[in-house]
Amino acid sequence: MNNYKLTIQYDGGRYKGWQRLGNSDNTIQGKIENVLTELAGEKIEIIGSGRTDAGVHALSQIANFKMRKEATEDEVMKYLNRYLPHDISVTDVKLMHDRFHSRYNAKDKTYLYKIWNEQYTHPFMRKYSMHVDEKLDIEKMKDASQHFLGKHDFTSYSNAKSKKKSMVREIYSLEMSEDAGFIEISIRGNGFLYNMVRKIVGSLIEVGLGEMDAAAIPGILESKERIQTGRMADGEGLYLKKVGF
Repeated sequence: MNNYKLTIQYDGGRYKGWQRLGNSDNTIQGKIENVLTELAGEKIEIIGSGRTDAGVHALSQIANFKMRKEATEDEVMKYLNRYLPHDISVTDVKLMHDRFHSRYNAKDKTYLYKIWNEQYTHPFMRKYSMHVDEKLDIEKMKDASQHFLGKHDFTSYSNAKSKKKSMVREIYSLEMSEDAGFIEISIRGNGFLYNMVRKIVGSLIEVGLGEMDAAAIPGILESKERIQTGRMADGEGLYLKKVGF
């Protein structure tokens, strides 16, 4: 049984997220599994490093799968890119040891969020960034971002349904840059809850617009009340940038 590691890029705009759904095959995982099943001649299931929501993109998603059929890395990569939709690409295939697991072995993840901060829309980036037409105060946003660093219970900043799993996550870095009308937010941590990045970015946008004081963030975290968080950033501006092993 061969264990293959895949590096994947995708435009999530027309998909219902990464995770395979029982009532729809319109997911990234579902599309890749369908192609691999044809290649292998048997049912193949792939394991992703994590889920991305509907509409969210990936610059470097990692997944792995096991297959009895003998095939080289190059053969797997060429087959996938030949039969996958053009908005999903496999950029690398590696044969790994049997115990490699893309989710359990992942040490950290980095997400990128793009905001188009001009009065007018961006015709070519409207599906790949969130448009905020009022001028954002990026310095206030940078100051506010410091409250998210370190280890916190992020219940307030998640829409995760399970109450059994820990909501504690650690944010290692949160950086912002501004260039030619775009604000980019890069956030790296040991893991992220459902909608967590989008809700953090939403709070930063509220601070940048003067709708919320940055000093309120620690209290929102401590409250563990989801009702305390307001705006959630749009899905199209979010990218899974990197998974660290």
